[in-house]
Amino acid sequence: MASLVGGAALGAVFGEVFNVLHDTVKCVGSDALMFKPILKSLQFNLNLLAPVVEEIRQLNKKLDHTEEETKSLKEDMRKARELMGNLGRQEWDYPLQAYYGRQLTELNEAIVMFFQGTLSLKMGRLSCLVPRPPDFTVWLDVPLEVLKTQLLKEKKQQLLLTAPGGCGKTALMKRLGHDQEIKGKFKGNIFFVPVSKTLNLMVIPAGVLLTHIGSSPILLILDDVWSGSEFRLEKFKFDIPKFNILVTSRTTLPEYSFTYDLKPLNDEDAMTLLRHFASLQDGSSHIPDDVIKKVLYQSFSSLGKEYSERLWRVPTALKVIGGLLRKNPVEAWCSIAENWSNSHYIFNSNSDLLDCLRKSLEFSDHEVIFKECFMDLGSFPEDQRIPVAALTDMWAELHKLDDVGNNAIHNLHKIATPNLANLVRKRKDAGEINKYYNEDYVTQHDLLRELAIFESCQGPERQRQRLIMDISGNTLPTPKVEVLVLNFQTKNYSLPEFMDNLKVLIITNYGFFPTELRNFQLLKSLPNLKTIRLEKVSILSLCKAPVLLKSLKKISLFMCKIGQAFQNFTIQVSDALSNLMEINIDYCNDLVELPAVLCDVICLKNLSITNCHQLSALPNGIGKLVNLEVFRLGSCTDLSELPESIRSFYKLCILDLSDCLCIRHLPKDIGELCNLKELHMKGCLNLSKGLPPSTTNLEQLKLVICDEEGLGFSNHDF
Repeated sequence: MASLVGGAALGAVFGEVFNVLHDTVKCVGSDALMFKPILKSLQFNLNLLAPVVEEIRQLNKKLDHTEEETKSLKEDMRKARELMGNLGRQEWDYPLQAYYGRQLTELNEAIVMFFQGTLSLKMGRLSCLVPRPPDFTVWLDVPLEVLKTQLLKEKKQQLLLTAPGGCGKTALMKRLGHDQEIKGKFKGNIFFVPVSKTLNLMVIPAGVLLTHIGSSPILLILDDVWSGSEFRLEKFKFDIPKFNILVTSRTTLPEYSFTYDLKPLNDEDAMTLLRHFASLQDGSSHIPDDVIKKVLYQSFSSLGKEYSERLWRVPTALKVIGGLLRKNPVEAWCSIAENWSNSHYIFNSNSDLLDCLRKSLEFSDHEVIFKECFMDLGSFPEDQRIPVAALTDMWAELHKLDDVGNNAIHNLHKIATPNLANLVRKRKDAGEINKYYNEDYVTQHDLLRELAIFESCQGPERQRQRLIMDISGNTLPTPKVEVLVLNFQTKNYSLPEFMDNLKVLIITNYGFFPTELRNFQLLKSLPNLKTIRLEKVSILSLCKAPVLLKSLKKISLFMCKIGQAFQNFTIQVSDALSNLMEINIDYCNDLVELPAVLCDVICLKNLSITNCHQLSALPNGIGKLVNLEVFRLGSCTDLSELPESIRSFYKLCILDLSDCLCIRHLPKDIGELCNLKELHMKGCLNLSKGLPPSTTNLEQLKLVICDEEGLGFSNHDF
């Protein structure tokens, strides 16, 4: 039933199935008294959802969303209808009563989640929440008041904000979305969607939008719309009362009721902004005005007077320049800026700002690796979060960094310090022995991404280290590629052929629904493949055509459908994955039980299963993984216990059970984990009885992270 959640694209057939289910719930309420409370709640939630089903159907018709995209959703609704038909039975044994009670509860929770639109709010790349505004945006005070005045009017509007790239359009939208007066008017109905060069209709969560229709008005912010997308914007001019659209663009677009041109910085604001971004690392911002003025002039003077006066009024340029200066004493700033003024680069006429920003890539010879890593960021789509884990996989092969991620984080800090990217660290208790970076990500301004791509495209194509391109057909033009990053959005996809040298494969599907890889078996022909990372991919085909991946050392599955992947496997997994050392499974919500066949991968050293909320059991055979050093089960909220067989994990250094809400006790012989150094139990709310007595035998234990109030012990107990 859980898959009922998540479909914004609901069509006519869904509407029919919904109506049948709605009527059935009303009818069976009096015949199934033992389920009366949950049925009453379910009927209440269906009543809330019913008024918007027709609007959802009409909207998706307008957006060209197909019925095929909601096949699994409609099937769940039909199953729910069959479930309702069985509730009129008069005799119930306890197992059946528990089973149907659980099914009803799951259905009700799914309806609630759909109605609130929480899926779109939780999934970072599909999120419509307005991102947090930058800390320092003093130059945007006046534009903010102008836009607020317009939006606070009681009427339906279509507003346009224009400015060149890097001038603060997105920052202004973030401030606007968090303004208290704007939030007071629109309540929770403010939706922020980054659009960029390619307007992707699937990023608009239509169902979420319409489920918020009510007495409060709606504000839809479409950020960074490029010229040529005007005809597509017509699809979002809905006939909905109090529906406001605010579009930001680098160019003027026609047919808007109000247009505001964001002006460049004035002299005072430019100096204030550079002073802020260049504040010394000791926190001091007392920098003489004459130094700031000289730096402003000299930093851009190589571009000529016209471009110089224009570009030092661009906030993004000042942010990068300030980030470069703050690493040096103030006394050296003028000479550094003078060196920049003597630099000359050849760019096309539309690359003035890139010319300026290119100065930020002047690393010393022993730091050239940082420039290489910066250019690698251009391999990912615009306005998307870049997982640190994906960068770690790339850089372990491309730049021979450690595959744990410590060096990757160091390099990212070096890139983030001059404001070339933003590194977001999510988890604060990752430990010291083996860092955990699966929740961390990088964001980047689109201009800086353009800079990364521009730098990557220098020189003859056949001599480049990176190729960023659209692939048509199934053949790569460069068969010598070693790292392949595939970004797409489609229901089915075929891997390109002839990649004999491939060592790292990163596949990311940016659509709503998992992609079926048609020729997954092609991977067996890649003798050097070491690392696979799949995001939002269905690997059901794994059992249809078993794949021998003898060189594979690491596989990561994020938001993938893998529940059936290892069923009816016709070959020994120990043969197919004979050298596999690391498995990461994250947000794979159809995983109910870890496949027992994976327990035969005895070379495994790192097993991470996190945020798999349906995972309820681990096979007892997991004890065969005697070489395991890291075992993570964070946020597997339905997991109630660990098998006693884990006592054979003699090499285990890290056990992470963070936010495993249902775990009530640990194996009694956990003390036999003689090499355990870290134990993470924060959020294990049901571990109220503490730990087994054998934990006193954990002599190597150095770090315990827990909720001390709930468990009644602290680190010194060990």
